[in-house]
Amino acid sequence: YSKFNFSLKDSFQLLSFKGFHKVLMKNFKSGLYEMKNSIFKRGYLKEVQKYSPLVKLSDLQPYPAGIRAQAVLDDGTLVHDFLFAESRRSIHVCNAPSPAATSAIPIGRYITDKATEAYNKLT
Repeated sequence: YSKFNFSLKDSFQLLSFKGFHKVLMKNFKSGLYEMKNSIFKRGYLKEVQKYSPLVKLSDLQPYPAGIRAQAVLDDGTLVHDFLFAESRRSIHVCNAPSPAATSAIPIGRYITDKATEAYNKLT
C-alpha cells in the first residue's frame, strides 16, 4: 500500500456497512487523536516519550504504516477473538487475530471436530 492507494469498490463497501458507522461513532474521538498523531510528529513524539522519554523529534523517521484487518459485527463490536462461520457444507475462519499461527493446531482441531460432527449427522 502507498499513501494514495484507493479503491472505490472497497470504500463503498465499507461506507455501506452499518457496523462501520457504529464503530466509528464509538471511537470517533480516539480515531481523530490517532490520525492527528500520524500527521504531526510532535503529537506522536509526546506519546512515544511516555514510554521512552529520551526519544527526540529527530529520532522519528517516516515509515510505511502496517494495515491490519479488523472484523466488526453489525452492531459495531470489534471481534477480538476467532470467528467461525458455518454452513451445511463448509466452515470458514473469518477472523484469526495475531498470533493466529500459535493457534493453528487448536483451530484445525476445532474445524475437524465440527466437520466430524456434521459428517456424523449425515450418516
